[in-house]
Amino acid sequence: MASTQELLVDSLRDILDAEKQAVKTYPRIAKAASSQELKEVLQQHLEVTKGQVTRLEQVFEMLGQRAKGKPCKAMQGLIEEAMEHIGEHERGNELDSVLIASAQKVEHYEIASYGTARAMAKAAGHKDAANLLQETLREEGEADKMLTKVALNVYREMANEEGQSEEGVDEEEQASQNGRGTRGRGTASKKKK
Repeated sequence: MASTQELLVDSLRDILDAEKQAVKTYPRIAKAASSQELKEVLQQHLEVTKGQVTRLEQVFEMLGQRAKGKPCKAMQGLIEEAMEHIGEHERGNELDSVLIASAQKVEHYEIASYGTARAMAKAAGHKDAANLLQETLREEGEADKMLTKVALNVYREMANEEGQSEEGVDEEEQASQNGRGTRGRGTASKKKK
């Protein structure tokens, strides 16, 4: 039976590989995006992600472990899906909306992963490691909020192009600003066909 420490290290190895995959992929997604705002958010988060890799290496050091990743199949699948979208959708708001959805799926996976790792670190008595993981968890949440904001702008443009009402998009933005955010449903719920 694995100890909490062993489970934590295994989890961190998965996260390390996921973050390294994200570092390689964000530039490709940003290049495919049409929205300047989306490009900027992705490029900013790329730099944050590089810092997160460094922070993970610090956590490994605190645990007396070598910072070594293990293949993260979940992230690989999310990235493959994003790359498929690039080949399947026209450049512009349509592609931007599915790229945002893909990026938010990545963020939500990372939020779940860091939240679990933080809890394990706390349970195993690694307070400093848990604090570093909490810092990254906060950054992932901020990235998700920024992506939701960009998504709302893209949806407005799509609605305007289609001559449809923006009422639903405005309600979504208001809910997000009031703290009843849409992080879990922000991108998928407003896509128009």
